[in-house]
Amino acid sequence: MTAVLAAFICVSTLLIRVPMPLGGYVNLGDCFLLAAAWILGPIYGAAAAATGSALADLIAGYPVYIPATLVIKAVMAAAAASITRFALEKAPARKITSLVLGGLAAELIMAGGYYLFESMLYGFGAAVAGLSGNVLQGVCGLAAGTALIRALASTGVTRRIGSYIEHTA
Repeated sequence: MTAVLAAFICVSTLLIRVPMPLGGYVNLGDCFLLAAAWILGPIYGAAAAATGSALADLIAGYPVYIPATLVIKAVMAAAAASITRFALEKAPARKITSLVLGGLAAELIMAGGYYLFESMLYGFGAAVAGLSGNVLQGVCGLAAGTALIRALASTGVTRRIGSYIEHTA
């Protein structure tokens, strides 16, 4: 399951790309990253996120980003899974709120992590310019990831596969 979700993350990052005016692009990789975190939990979700996202960087021709992507995406998935589950344990009826809290934390980690990495790589000015694209990427990933996991949950798929958040939700 980890390998399959890593492949989904990689493919969705590479195939659905909307270029941004200041560089970079918005993709659906974070949608599947969040789904992987919520389905697999913090450890295997982090493995899928790091692997799929780093492979996408390699295939797309951005090898300089691979070390940062491995760390940032793994931490994103671990945070999304852990925070969402914690929130569900405190308020089981607030499923969407719990998903949004976990996903928001993950996307803030992504935007902040790439800001720090790009500051070291290109300088603060370039990093600030890229921040808006990363925030937009985060908003799109959060909205799509929440919609995807809710759709899967409504069909019973997440329960049948024994997803991480279904143990609480």
